Amino acid sequence: MTGVLLKNCAAVIVDHGNGAEVLRDVDLLTEGPAIQAIRSNLSAPGATAKDASGWFIYPGLVNTHHHFFQTFVRNRADLDWTKLSLIEWLDLIYPIFSRLTEDCFYHSSLTAMSELIKHGCTTAMDHQYCFPRHAGKRLIDRQFEAAERLGLRFHAGRGGNTLPKSEGSTIPDEMLETTDEFIADCERIIDAYHEPGRFSMRQVVVAPCQPVNCYKDTMVQSVALARDKGVVLHTHVGEGESLVMEARTGQRTVAYLENMDFAGNDTFYAHCWELTQDELTSLAASGTGVSHCPEPVYLVGAEITDIPAMDALGVRVSLGADGAASNDNSNLMHCIHSAYMLQCLAASKRNDPVPAPATFLDYATKGGASALGRDDIGRLAPGMAADLFAIDTRRMEYVGTRHDPLSLIPKVGIGRPTDMTMINGQIVWESGAFTNVDEDSLFRGAEQALSILET
Repeated sequence: MTGVLLKNCAAVIVDHGNGAEVLRDVDLLTEGPAIQAIRSNLSAPGATAKDASGWFIYPGLVNTHHHFFQTFVRNRADLDWTKLSLIEWLDLIYPIFSRLTEDCFYHSSLTAMSELIKHGCTTAMDHQYCFPRHAGKRLIDRQFEAAERLGLRFHAGRGGNTLPKSEGSTIPDEMLETTDEFIADCERIIDAYHEPGRFSMRQVVVAPCQPVNCYKDTMVQSVALARDKGVVLHTHVGEGESLVMEARTGQRTVAYLENMDFAGNDTFYAHCWELTQDELTSLAASGTGVSHCPEPVYLVGAEITDIPAMDALGVRVSLGADGAASNDNSNLMHCIHSAYMLQCLAASKRNDPVPAPATFLDYATKGGASALGRDDIGRLAPGMAADLFAIDTRRMEYVGTRHDPLSLIPKVGIGRPTDMTMINGQIVWESGAFTNVDEDSLFRGAEQALSILET
């Protein structure tokens, strides 16, 4: 047989569908894209055997909201949120975005994807809403190319903006599309790339950027296309625009979207930090999910997202890294720790208790799978996708922590890349190196593409 046999795993986080449990001192066997067995004393002639002594094996993380193109504006003092008003910041950032070329989108995607993989992310959904006219329409195509090069399971969120600045949006004209352009390209990439089957490595999400920057017809047609093609819907909601939408339409964002059926089990929203209890109740009733992006809350959230309230109501919660406009890293594992710590900070002001630390790991795994409409990823069990990562805990920073693998990432945090990341049964990162690409070549290509912003 072919596959990988991880021998003597110190701990494996297993979930057969009824909650995660820790199995100690077991082996894990993969065959093709799937997990075949998790138990003691496995043997598999022909499989590649690896000594996993000391390793904690976790389900691969699922990132449900990002903006890869923003990777090229990280760590810039001139774009510091703390020194600028929102309008000043937008006036600076959008002209930069509008200069990006097709190569910039490709290399910024490689940059973000690489960092995600290094830190245990095996599936990522990018919300690519920036389409400068000069860059053309093949930006999503290049993202799929980047994902295939690295071996990442990729969901492309085809975003777009249709409302001009003259009618109240924040988007410069050179980044606008018509609704017909947007819908036509969504349909093109769905037909070209979307693979709905089990263990699919590429899927498409219809994701108009946000209601405040799109015509109503854009949102309505997005719903019609997504339902016709059987794909997931996504957009930004509840990150400071609700009062603007109410003044413009007479409805806050959630009600505005629900009235056009942009809601349901096939839909999830990003952020949602300003939603009321009634709005969260509506999300729970419709089955609409939330991608909570904890790191941006430090910079741009007027309040800390009420995850305990969402959890108590049964709202589907997942985690996203978000883009570098409000998070300068692409490290979803770090976001698990941030999400837990933020809720602890807010706990003294709320009546709802903080969810258990292990719940935050669930958000980043099973929660992400649910948001993306998948039942083949997000947990480790025979028959599930062989998406996982390994942490060798035989290091000083883990002394005193190894008794509770489920809480290790949320409570303690992981300060280094994984020792191994496997996607669809293929080891893509191991012992500090990518297995199928040369990182130095990736770095040089990305730096060269980035240089366009220095001229």
